[in-house]
This record gives sequence, C-alpha cells and structure tokens, in this order.
Amino acid sequence: MKQESAPTRLDLKTLAQSGNQIAGSDMLSKFERLSQEARGQAADLPIDWSARGEIRRAQTGEDQVWLHVAARVSMPLVCQRCLGPMDVALDVSPSFRFVATEEIALAQDEDAEEDVLVFSREFNLAALIEDELLMALPLIPRHDVCPTPVKLSAADAGFDETSLEKTNPFSALAKLQGLNPGKSRPEGA
Repeated sequence: MKQESAPTRLDLKTLAQSGNQIAGSDMLSKFERLSQEARGQAADLPIDWSARGEIRRAQTGEDQVWLHVAARVSMPLVCQRCLGPMDVALDVSPSFRFVATEEIALAQDEDAEEDVLVFSREFNLAALIEDELLMALPLIPRHDVCPTPVKLSAADAGFDETSLEKTNPFSALAKLQGLNPGKSRPEGA
C-alpha cells in the first residue's frame, strides 16, 4: 500500500496481523533533525521508505508483533578532510520486536539480535525512520579520495623564507655593549 508520507500514528497490531507492507516517499525537509545534518542543503531530496508488519509465535506460545523497516536517502554532507560537498548514501533495514513494557524491553534488548521496543497502539513510524537514518550517518564524513588536493600544511610559503632571514639575537646585544661579534672584550679595555 503506497502512502504519501510515513505515518506518525500507525496501528502496529493491525499492520502486523494483515502482514501488509506500506511504503512511500517523504521529503528530507519533513524530518527536522535529519535536515539539520544536511545543513539546509537540498531539503527537497526524497527519502524512500517501507514498513512491513508481522506476527511471530514466540517459544512461550504467545504472539509477538514485529516491524521490518527500510529507508534510503542520499544525504548531502561536508567532507571533514577537504571541506567540500559530498553525498553519502544511507540505506537502513532494521527489524523490531515489540513488548508490553519498558522494563521488559530493557531486559531483553541487550541479548536480542533485533531491537526491542515498547508496543504502542499509535506508533510514530516517521520518528523511527528518522532515528534509524540519523544513527546511520558517518561520525566523520569524508571522501575516500578528495576531488581536490588537500593542503596538509598550516604554514605558508613565505613563512620559511622569513625564518631563514632571522639574525643572531646576541649580535644586537654585542653592538650595544660595543663588542664586535667576533671578539670577547671591548676595545681599549
């Protein structure tokens, strides 16, 4: 089923019982935190997403609600090496199992391969998609090979020339004392 945008109030149980998939495309500008990472660039980029619900029988015999999410976007970021623009392809596809309380989720999440979340009748799928894409962002975005050569020096060319032209600081002191730099005593002493 095609959607205009990711629902902010999704009935997880109904979706899981039907086994249907919903899919859609949202503009990057709809996701405030993710848009901030793009630093206002290309807010009209599409984020393609899909979500499929499923009911699985647990070993205990009870039914569990599962949600399988996929989302894709090409994020415009700034390379931290050359400071040039770069696009980073984000493609996430996590699965989530839902439990009744926060205590159960905390107890089971560490040992489970899937993410464990608390069941809600009005689940915010848009926020979940944004969270997953934010977590997929690189900590330090950078090109494998920057398109322009990166200047790896903090000094400029004129810096080396001025350091070679420096004079001996003691020669000025010697002149003040009336000494020649080559002699140890003043003349006439």
